Parts: sequence; structure tokens; C-alpha cells
Amino acid sequence: MSKKHPVVVVTGSSGAGTTTVKRAFEHIFTREGINAAIVEGDSFHRYDRVQMREKMAQGMSHFGPEANLFDKIEELFRVYGETGGGKKRYYLHSGEEAEEHNARLGCDNKPGEFTPWEDIPGGTDLLFYEGLHGMVVTDEADVASQVDLGIGVVPVVNLEWIQKIHRDGKERGYSAEATVETIMRRMPDYINHITPQFSRTDINFQRVATVDTSNPFIARDIPTPDESFVVIRFANPEKCDVKFPDLLSIIPDSFMSRRNTIVVPGGKMGFAMEVILGPIIDKMMDARNHG
Repeated sequence: MSKKHPVVVVTGSSGAGTTTVKRAFEHIFTREGINAAIVEGDSFHRYDRVQMREKMAQGMSHFGPEANLFDKIEELFRVYGETGGGKKRYYLHSGEEAEEHNARLGCDNKPGEFTPWEDIPGGTDLLFYEGLHGMVVTDEADVASQVDLGIGVVPVVNLEWIQKIHRDGKERGYSAEATVETIMRRMPDYINHITPQFSRTDINFQRVATVDTSNPFIARDIPTPDESFVVIRFANPEKCDVKFPDLLSIIPDSFMSRRNTIVVPGGKMGFAMEVILGPIIDKMMDARNHG
């Protein structure tokens, strides 16, 4: 962990909604003029798309250590904290991404493959990771120990499954049955490697639906933000210097449910993230510049 080169992590399982938090951070970085080194969790998969399909056919999931380079994530976070440098690469999700990075690097990689490892540019203010395993701990790797600020995005599990089933159908053309099969195959790794991370995070954002999600496998649609609340839990409010009375006055219709937990309307999730996370990042930058 480092004041000079802080590491900020957003972690959550597939379909959990980490993109919303990533967007909030992007707004903060732009507004405050912060030069962040962006790292995507997909780039630390062990196998490319073709290889992973073969491994999945043998029962492997995306969530476990067999499919991911946890030691490389830990190494990057440690090296960045010590020097502000490190190695990263990109997983090419689409043809557009492949074209962009091939032109930049002079390569000929296809969608579903990785770019070569390259140095993180010098002079960045912090490292920002968004992906599945930002707070993972195993016998071989302790990623969480290298993180300065850990954010979890954790919908209640039925809502998470609804989001995943609908996303996989819309964006990837998977049938609901195929997605359910994936959920079942991933369950042991989900329990052992995804869920424990949220006991190590500094802040968790958990969306809770206010409509019936008791059978996620037949849900016709995803509950809207206005059909939900977001439960925001701070592991240590003092560390984050959280001023709950100020938050309650700024975020309409919010309330406290426990001494370290504030609840906000689902439609205010993005706003609440920026209001909460902005001052924490500002404090990090002050410590970096004056430490």
C-alpha cells in the first residue's frame, strides 16, 4: 500500500454493475484532472477466448485461480505501489478494440486474444483496476494486501442473476438455459473466490430490488433503479472520513440503517458514488502530493 502511488480497486462478479462505479470514477478523474493508469481485470485471464471455451467444456469457470493470473495482479499492484510502474496488457473484446491496439502496437491480434505485456506509462497519479478479482486472497496470492481503496459492487444474488441472464441474452446471444448452466458451473468458485472479497473491501455498494425477484430464472425484465435501493456499507467510516450527516443532507431520501451503513434510492446510485468517492480520492491526492 502506498501514499505516493495509490491503488484503487472496483471489484464485483460478472453482471454485478461495476461499470456504473467505473463511470463515476471516470467523472471524478476528469473533473479533478487525475491521470489514472486504467487496468481491466479481463487482461489477467490465463487463457484467450478459444482456449477458455475448451477449458469451460471441461468444467472450469472464469472465477477461480485455474483461469486467472492472481499472482500477476498482486505483482502489478505491489510494483505500482512501490514505483508507479508495472506491466499490463489488454484483452481484446471486439474487432474495434483489436484494430485500435494492433495499430498502436504494430500487432495482428484477433478479438478474444491478448495484447503483449507493456509498461504502464510513467507519471500517473494512481492505478485504477476494475474487474473480478481486485481483492482476492489465496494461498499463493494476496491481492487485497496491496490495495489502498477497495470498492465492492454486490447486488443481492437474485438481482445479480437476473442482470446476468438478461445481459448475456442481449449482448452475447446466450439462451437463459445456457446462462443458468454457467451460473451453476461457477458456483463453487463464486463462493470461494468472489464472495469473500466483499469482507475485505472498504466500501460496498449493494443494490436491493423493491420488487419480487424470488425466482430470477423467469424474470421478464431487470428491476429499474427506481425499483431498488442501494445499501452502502463502510468497513471503517473513520478511514474514509465519512460524514454521514452531510451525506444525508446531500442525497435526497437517504437514511441510515446501521452506524456504518447508509441507504439511498437506486436512482441516486451514480450521484451517491461521486459524492462519497470524490472526497476520498481528493484526500488520496493530497496525501500523495504532500506526503
